[in-house]
Amino acid sequence: MTNPSSMRLLDTVQTAALLGITPNTLKFWRHKGRGPRFVKLGDSPQAGVAYDEGDVIAWRDARKFSSTSAYSPAAQANAGSTVRQPVSVSR
Repeated sequence: MTNPSSMRLLDTVQTAALLGITPNTLKFWRHKGRGPRFVKLGDSPQAGVAYDEGDVIAWRDARKFSSTSAYSPAAQANAGSTVRQPVSVSR
């Protein structure tokens, strides 16, 4: 768990720069429930948001791959499986 006293909050522009994307892309991801977790800085819909730098780095690091096939849908489906089940064929 992150120590709250060591948490560094980043705004949308800083977070987007850290991820190498535009602020608009980050806003779109947030709206769609994608991207790193964020902190809502108030109760109103207009309240700003911030990102914990540690969460952003952890989110980014969780998306590191060695090859394009490592993140394919088939690889993701088999990621937790160590035993492959035979496919049943109906005729």
